[in-house]
Amino acid sequence: KLMKTDIKEKGNIYVLDMELPGYAKEDIKAELKDGYLTVTATKKSETNEGGEESKYIRRERFEGTSKRSFYVGEYLHEDDIKAEYKDGVLKLEIPKEPEPVKEEPKMITIQ
Repeated sequence: KLMKTDIKEKGNIYVLDMELPGYAKEDIKAELKDGYLTVTATKKSETNEGGEESKYIRRERFEGTSKRSFYVGEYLHEDDIKAEYKDGVLKLEIPKEPEPVKEEPKMITIQ
């Protein structure tokens, strides 16, 4: 399975560690839309080294695009999320959604 992710709670944030070995930082995109954080990673196919004389006998390494989405709440802005890619792991720090304030009903005086 691609894009294996660990999610842990750390104080008032969630920390996501996503495995993306073999990807360049430029090939990873993180997008926030409608309360969902979507991570997309694209691995481009390598050109066939050795010219026309060489061909693959077996090809097991993944190439193409992988995508994973997580609901993070609609209150967040992209500036709230911290992202770092190091040693094949994308680390995302996402603030927790604050508890909704329960509004008490207000009585209207009828005259």
